Amino acid sequence: MSDRPRQTGPRIIAVANQKGGVGKTTTTINLGAALSETGARVLIVDLDPQGNASTGLGIEAAARGRTTYDLLLDEAPLDKIVQQTAQAGLLIIPSTVDLASADIELLSSEKRSFLLHDALRQPAMGALSLDYILIDCPPALNLLTVNAMVAAHSVLIPLQGEFFALEGLSQLMLTIREVRQTANSGLRIEGVLLTMVDARNNLSAQVENDARENLGDLVFQTRIPRNVRVSEAPSYALPVLSYDPTSKGAQAYRDLAREIVQKHARSAA
Repeated sequence: MSDRPRQTGPRIIAVANQKGGVGKTTTTINLGAALSETGARVLIVDLDPQGNASTGLGIEAAARGRTTYDLLLDEAPLDKIVQQTAQAGLLIIPSTVDLASADIELLSSEKRSFLLHDALRQPAMGALSLDYILIDCPPALNLLTVNAMVAAHSVLIPLQGEFFALEGLSQLMLTIREVRQTANSGLRIEGVLLTMVDARNNLSAQVENDARENLGDLVFQTRIPRNVRVSEAPSYALPVLSYDPTSKGAQAYRDLAREIVQKHARSAA
């Protein structure tokens, strides 16, 4: 039996931070894998033109016939674009560099901010029986990221333990507030996730203290350690949970999945 909460429709979480290199894609891949380990069915939407989530889950470029570009701009049917990964219960809509031009093309659409929202709520989505949808956003506050926030129930923010990390959050929080006021009043902060935490580094400890002091309960209790296994896993096109299931990084993402599942269970009670 799974310990995930019963819910009507999948929980949609956008993983976003306009700063690159903070563990956004790594978190999307490994959280998706950890949630699927609990028995949940999870869809990852690769909304980053770099396509790193697709590569990290073993979807070769040649196998990406239909992508998130087609989902947004061509209304491609889901059964033509959703792909099964090597992990049971973990699906993906892949991305290619074609998505880089989507920002410009979206401008001509009257529904430009709602295209992903509508695509993820089409009737065919029900056949996938999903529990979670994780959206891997590009490292920019552009129209693709706005689409993700309009489509999502919440935003998960990876925060690297480095100098000026908190200052970089202000613009992201402003964007979330604007989306909440104009297009998605129900949008919430899923949580702020401390990533690449080095327990031997005083700076990491200071960033964590500052984050918890300023953001309180928005900061997950789980911390993702700086772990060589987490860094190596993408080169083998695997989540770290498959590459080295007993590593500290794998256990941390399992802890994060458990924390999220328990949070949703409490809110549904």
